[in-house]
Parts: sequence; C-alpha cells; structure tokens
Amino acid sequence: MVTQTTIKTSASPGLESLTVVGSSRALIRPLGLLRLCQLLSTCLAFSLVAHGRNWMGPMGNWCMFSWCFCFSMTLLILIIELSGFLSRVPLSWLDFSITCANYAVFFCLTSSIIYPVTYVQFLAYGSDRNRAIVATVFSCIACVAYATEVTWAQARPGGIAGYMATVPGRLKVVETFVACVIFLFINNPRLYKLEPALEWCVAVYAICFILTMVAIILKLGNWTNIIPIPFPTFLKSLAFVSVLMYTTAIVIWPLYQFNEVFHGQPHRATDANCQYKHPHSVCAWDRRLAVAVLTGFNLLAYLADFMYSGTNV
Repeated sequence: MVTQTTIKTSASPGLESLTVVGSSRALIRPLGLLRLCQLLSTCLAFSLVAHGRNWMGPMGNWCMFSWCFCFSMTLLILIIELSGFLSRVPLSWLDFSITCANYAVFFCLTSSIIYPVTYVQFLAYGSDRNRAIVATVFSCIACVAYATEVTWAQARPGGIAGYMATVPGRLKVVETFVACVIFLFINNPRLYKLEPALEWCVAVYAICFILTMVAIILKLGNWTNIIPIPFPTFLKSLAFVSVLMYTTAIVIWPLYQFNEVFHGQPHRATDANCQYKHPHSVCAWDRRLAVAVLTGFNLLAYLADFMYSGTNV
C-alpha cells in the first residue's frame, strides 16, 4: 500500500504551498503539469534529433546528452514522488529537485543555442532540417519550463526552501556548469598539451569543479557533519582557494593562447581552420577565446560565492 503524504514547499503566487506525494493527483497540480511539460519537451527534442541522426560530433553529443540528462532527471523525480518513496531517498529532496532544475535550465539553454548554430544552419532544406528546427523549439520550451520551476522554488524570507535555492547554492550550480562547458571546448588536447602553463589551467578547471561538486553532494546528502571543520568555514575556504586558482588561470590562459611572445595566436585570421565554416564544429581560435571568457565569468562567480559563503547553510 502506498501512503499519500504531503510536503511543504515555498510558495509563490499561483503555486500551491503543498505538493502531493504518492498520488497521481500530483500530476494535475501546477508543479506536476510543469514537469510533464519538461518531460515531453526534452523527450521530443532528443527523439527528433536521434531520428534524423543529426547530432554527431562534440557539439551534437553535448546537445543530445543535455536533453537526455534533463529527461532522465525529471522522470526520476516524477517516479519517486508518485511512488511515495520520498522518505526512503537519502537526500535532501528540496535541494535535489531544485539542483536538477537549475542544471536543466543551463543544459537546455546552451543546447538551444549550440544546436541551431552548429547543425541546423548546415542542413539542406527538407525533412531533416524541419525536424532539427522543431527539436530546437522544444528545447527552448523545456528551458522555459525549467526556468519557471526555478523561479517558483526561489528562496524567500520566511519560506521553506533548501540551500540550493539560495544565492550561494545557485552560484555553485553555475560554477560547475561553466566548468563543464569549458571541458567541452578543450576536449582537444592540442589546445593545451604543448605548454605546462596551459596544463595548469586545465588542472585549475578540474580541481575547482571537483571541490565544488563535493560541496554540492555533501549538502544534498546531508553529510556536512563529516567535515572536521564547520561547514560554513569549509565553503568559505573552498571559494577562497577557487578564486586564487582561477586568478592564475585568467592571466595564464589568454597570455599563452593570444600573445605571440608565448607562441599564441593574437588574431583569428592566423588560424587557418577558422577561415572556413566547418559543420558541427568550432575552430580552435574560437575555442580558446570561449575558454578565456568562461574563465573570467567563473572567476566572478567564485568571487560572489566567496562573499555569500557561509550564509543560508
């Protein structure tokens, strides 16, 4: 027998303050309908692209992974809530669901941009192109649906919300996601293998990503008590170390990639691969520039995280 239970969530205008768990009635409430929309949109996006086989290559793999990841996480959340097994999940459920929604917003947003830029414009007019366009539309719909859930779950004074719905929690999602995009752009070792300094930058991205993910996992699993120091202090120290490491990367990466003294390429025209439009790919110089911009963005995110760290824990 499945017991119907309810859990309180922070409410905003138009959203009930109670979510039914362990009952099919959960699907006809605003949050349930929103998740059904997310499930359908992501399913149609990757199904249409897979049917036309228009996703080969690093950028296409990223888009396909994004839609499949969002679909799988949303399906898992629905199954757990409808089955009534919420109490058996060893996680902070509010934190887990909002973390998935936060990541899904970014995954669907980047896929909605990357896929039409690297695939749709190169497809010949016909059924394949039409399917790709429709898949992009559904990706945009999914992005809006996930963004709506994130907005509904926003922490408010006096409301019940998890840590991941606060500013520090969301900054950690941003930091790890940006690092994932950086990894996407540096998937070719030739961009950094020739210089130890550039290898250090890659190490910075990886180390900071791992440390931030550890903090997220500790919070999701309610395992903060295993840290030998107070968790707010741990978060503050983690953000401080990340700021220092990213500060070195924001100097070293552009210096060795774009300065001729360090064998860099200061102009896009010097990269022969960028002179031609290669379908489904981004040329090396553009990748270097993207990583430089994302490094600066993540440095700002870690600076903000350092200022907010230790609050709302």
